[in-house]
Amino acid sequence: MESEILELESFLPYRLYRLADVVSREFSKIYRDRHGLTRPEWRTLSGLGQHGTMTATALGEQSAMHKTKVSRAVAELERRRWLTRTADEHDRRVERLALTKAGLAAYREMVPLAKAFERELLERLSAEERAAIASGVAALEACLGQDRVGAITLD
Repeated sequence: MESEILELESFLPYRLYRLADVVSREFSKIYRDRHGLTRPEWRTLSGLGQHGTMTATALGEQSAMHKTKVSRAVAELERRRWLTRTADEHDRRVERLALTKAGLAAYREMVPLAKAFERELLERLSAEERAAIASGVAALEACLGQDRVGAITLD
Protein backbone atom coordinates (compact mmCIF):
# COMPACT_ATOMS: atom_id res chain seq x y z
CA MET A 1 0.00 0.00 0.00
CA GLU A 2 1.29 3.43 -0.98
CA SER A 3 1.93 5.90 1.82
CA GLU A 4 -0.85 8.39 2.53
CA ILE A 5 1.71 11.08 3.28
CA LEU A 6 3.06 13.29 0.55
CA GLU A 7 6.68 14.23 1.17
CA LEU A 8 6.88 17.67 -0.37
CA GLU A 9 10.69 17.67 -0.33
CA SER A 10 10.71 14.85 -2.89
CA PHE A 11 7.55 15.83 -4.82
CA LEU A 12 8.73 17.04 -8.25
CA PRO A 13 6.16 19.84 -8.76
CA TYR A 14 7.06 21.27 -5.35
CA ARG A 15 10.79 20.99 -6.00
CA LEU A 16 10.43 22.73 -9.38
CA TYR A 17 8.34 25.50 -7.83
CA ARG A 18 10.84 26.06 -5.02
CA LEU A 19 13.79 26.07 -7.41
CA ALA A 20 12.10 28.49 -9.80
CA ASP A 21 11.17 30.75 -6.89
CA VAL A 22 14.72 30.81 -5.49
CA VAL A 23 16.25 31.57 -8.90
CA SER A 24 13.62 34.23 -9.59
CA ARG A 25 14.20 35.89 -6.20
CA GLU A 26 17.97 35.94 -6.75
CA PHE A 27 17.55 37.48 -10.20
CA SER A 28 14.96 39.97 -8.93
CA LYS A 29 17.64 41.57 -6.75
CA ILE A 30 19.33 42.79 -9.93
CA TYR A 31 16.36 44.58 -11.51
CA ARG A 32 14.97 45.69 -8.15
CA ASP A 33 18.29 47.25 -7.09
CA ARG A 34 18.97 48.74 -10.52
CA HIS A 35 15.53 50.15 -11.33
CA GLY A 36 13.20 49.42 -8.41
CA LEU A 37 11.15 47.04 -10.55
CA THR A 38 8.81 44.34 -9.29
CA ARG A 39 8.71 40.90 -10.93
CA PRO A 40 5.61 41.76 -13.01
CA GLU A 41 7.17 45.05 -14.10
CA TRP A 42 10.38 43.27 -15.12
CA ARG A 43 8.42 40.61 -17.03
CA THR A 44 6.41 43.31 -18.80
CA LEU A 45 9.53 45.32 -19.65
CA SER A 46 11.37 42.24 -20.92
CA GLY A 47 8.37 40.95 -22.89
CA LEU A 48 8.01 44.25 -24.72
CA GLY A 49 11.78 44.54 -25.12
CA GLN A 50 11.92 41.13 -26.75
CA HIS A 51 8.72 41.17 -28.81
CA GLY A 52 8.08 44.86 -29.47
CA THR A 53 4.46 46.01 -29.55
CA MET A 54 2.06 43.67 -27.75
CA THR A 55 -1.38 43.70 -26.17
CA ALA A 56 -1.81 43.25 -22.43
CA THR A 57 -3.46 39.89 -23.14
CA ALA A 58 -0.48 38.71 -25.19
CA LEU A 59 1.88 39.92 -22.45
CA GLY A 60 -0.05 37.95 -19.86
CA GLU A 61 0.09 34.79 -21.96
CA GLN A 62 3.78 35.20 -22.76
CA SER A 63 4.76 35.86 -19.15
CA ALA A 64 2.20 33.59 -17.43
CA MET A 65 0.89 36.54 -15.40
CA HIS A 66 -2.70 37.20 -14.35
CA LYS A 67 -4.31 40.16 -16.10
CA THR A 68 -4.42 42.22 -12.88
CA LYS A 69 -0.64 41.88 -12.45
CA VAL A 70 -0.12 42.86 -16.09
CA SER A 71 -2.44 45.84 -15.66
CA ARG A 72 -0.59 47.11 -12.58
CA ALA A 73 2.79 46.62 -14.22
CA VAL A 74 1.67 48.44 -17.37
CA ALA A 75 0.32 51.34 -15.27
CA GLU A 76 3.60 51.65 -13.35
CA LEU A 77 5.78 51.49 -16.48
CA GLU A 78 3.52 54.07 -18.11
CA ARG A 79 3.84 56.29 -15.00
CA ARG A 80 7.65 56.06 -15.40
CA ARG A 81 7.23 56.96 -19.08
CA TRP A 82 8.82 53.67 -20.11
CA LEU A 83 5.74 52.46 -21.97
CA THR A 84 3.06 53.90 -24.21
CA ARG A 85 -0.45 52.68 -24.98
CA THR A 86 -2.00 53.14 -28.41
CA ALA A 87 -5.56 52.19 -29.31
CA ASP A 88 -5.76 49.50 -31.98
CA GLU A 89 -7.00 51.03 -35.23
CA HIS A 90 -9.31 48.05 -35.92
CA ASP A 91 -10.64 47.54 -32.37
CA ARG A 92 -10.65 50.52 -30.01
CA ARG A 93 -11.12 48.19 -27.01
CA VAL A 94 -7.61 46.80 -27.58
CA GLU A 95 -4.48 48.74 -26.67
CA ARG A 96 -1.08 48.17 -28.21
CA LEU A 97 1.74 48.52 -25.69
CA ALA A 98 5.27 49.53 -26.64
CA LEU A 99 8.39 50.70 -24.84
CA THR A 100 9.44 54.33 -25.10
CA LYS A 101 13.06 55.27 -25.74
CA ALA A 102 13.62 55.40 -21.96
CA GLY A 103 11.97 51.99 -21.49
CA LEU A 104 14.01 50.48 -24.28
CA ALA A 105 17.19 51.96 -22.78
CA ALA A 106 16.36 50.37 -19.40
CA TYR A 107 15.67 47.04 -21.11
CA ARG A 108 18.93 47.19 -23.08
CA GLU A 109 20.82 47.97 -19.87
CA MET A 110 19.28 44.91 -18.20
CA VAL A 111 19.92 42.38 -21.00
CA PRO A 112 23.66 41.92 -20.33
CA LEU A 113 22.97 41.76 -16.58
CA ALA A 114 20.36 39.04 -17.12
CA LYS A 115 22.69 37.08 -19.40
CA ALA A 116 25.52 37.39 -16.88
CA PHE A 117 23.22 36.14 -14.10
CA GLU A 118 22.26 33.10 -16.19
CA ARG A 119 25.89 32.44 -17.17
CA GLU A 120 27.09 32.63 -13.55
CA LEU A 121 24.28 30.32 -12.43
CA LEU A 122 25.08 27.75 -15.10
CA GLU A 123 28.84 27.92 -14.48
CA ARG A 124 28.12 26.22 -11.15
CA LEU A 125 27.14 23.10 -13.11
CA SER A 126 29.15 20.70 -15.23
CA ALA A 127 28.53 20.46 -18.98
CA GLU A 128 26.74 17.14 -18.38
CA GLU A 129 24.48 18.70 -15.75
CA ARG A 130 23.62 21.63 -18.06
CA ALA A 131 22.77 19.18 -20.86
CA ALA A 132 20.64 17.08 -18.51
CA ILE A 133 18.71 20.13 -17.32
CA ALA A 134 18.11 21.37 -20.87
CA SER A 135 16.95 17.93 -21.96
CA GLY A 136 14.76 17.36 -18.90
CA VAL A 137 13.10 20.76 -19.05
CA ALA A 138 12.45 20.37 -22.80
CA ALA A 139 10.93 16.93 -22.22
CA LEU A 140 8.63 18.26 -19.48
CA GLU A 141 7.62 21.24 -21.63
CA ALA A 142 6.84 18.93 -24.56
CA CYS A 143 4.76 16.45 -22.57
CA LEU A 144 2.83 19.30 -20.90
CA GLY A 145 2.23 21.10 -24.20
CA GLN A 146 4.55 23.98 -23.32
CA ASP A 147 7.19 23.37 -25.98
CA ARG A 148 5.81 26.35 -27.90
CA VAL A 149 7.48 28.52 -25.24
CA GLY A 150 10.80 27.86 -26.88
CA ALA A 151 13.69 25.55 -26.40
CA ILE A 152 16.24 26.42 -23.78
CA THR A 153 19.91 26.04 -24.37
CA LEU A 154 22.23 25.93 -21.43
CA ASP A 155 25.63 25.83 -23.08
